[in-house]
Amino acid sequence: MIDQLFEFVQNHLLLSGAFLVVLVAWIAYELRNSSNGVSPSEATALVNREDGLFLDIREVKDFKAGHIAGARNIPQGRLNDRLKELEAFKEKPVVVVCKHGQSSGAAVGQLTQAGFTRATKLKGGMTQWQSDELPVVRK
Repeated sequence: MIDQLFEFVQNHLLLSGAFLVVLVAWIAYELRNSSNGVSPSEATALVNREDGLFLDIREVKDFKAGHIAGARNIPQGRLNDRLKELEAFKEKPVVVVCKHGQSSGAAVGQLTQAGFTRATKLKGGMTQWQSDELPVVRK
């Protein structure tokens, strides 16, 4: 089996090289993104202890289907237009919540550029929150 692998690599150097490049890039991307953000328990502690905010950037229908208690909903597409609503939280923790924890990074970048010094994302988003069986409010 190993002999066949080595033979394949020797016969397809370009394909094998491309695979290795993609693999290394994917691992680097995952390592970089895993270090950003806070876990649901860390996020809860930040918001509770330091009077922070959960900012849910999902669409209104997703928010109404289930969200973190006390979270404010501003869909990601309207975030720049509604930044004034968040002025009171510029120096406080703002935990950005999306569906899976992937699109919240861009919103954290927008908030950071707007002067929000403690903006971070929720690792795993609402999917992780719900899989940890943490409370969800439904409207």
